[in-house]
Amino acid sequence: MTADRTDRTDRTDRTDLADLTAFASGIFDAQPFSKFLGAELTGVGPDSAEIRITVRPDLQQQHGFVHGGVLSYLADNTLTFAGGLALGGDALTAEYKINYARPALGETVIARARAVVTTRRQAVCQCTVHVVSAEGEEKLVAVAQGTIVAARGKED
Repeated sequence: MTADRTDRTDRTDRTDLADLTAFASGIFDAQPFSKFLGAELTGVGPDSAEIRITVRPDLQQQHGFVHGGVLSYLADNTLTFAGGLALGGDALTAEYKINYARPALGETVIARARAVVTTRRQAVCQCTVHVVSAEGEEKLVAVAQGTIVAARGKED
């Protein structure tokens, strides 16, 4: 996330969903790589986020499945959004792990993350990644967990 760091006390001032959505959308819109992939931020909460991508041929690997790198991007960015919102501002991924459960074959990929534990400096977040068929059926394709930290200056 790339916004000015906000103190945790300011987070309570952003509990209104419209304000939270505007805050998160501003950060998301400033991410060139997300735009390149065609990702959409489709949901936010005080400690949660949802990002989705419509599947295109250029996002698939040689077997026709969504490339693992696309699933990994979705998990990483959604974890960071959930953690950043829980921490109240600018955040970075300190680490994360992803487990691929099955090949992603479908029309849309959706990642949903939430902060499970938040302290003053970090949030431990969990994320599920689902593929959605043309009929609207969701299947779990990956699970991720990560540690998100409050960002400091670029020199740190």
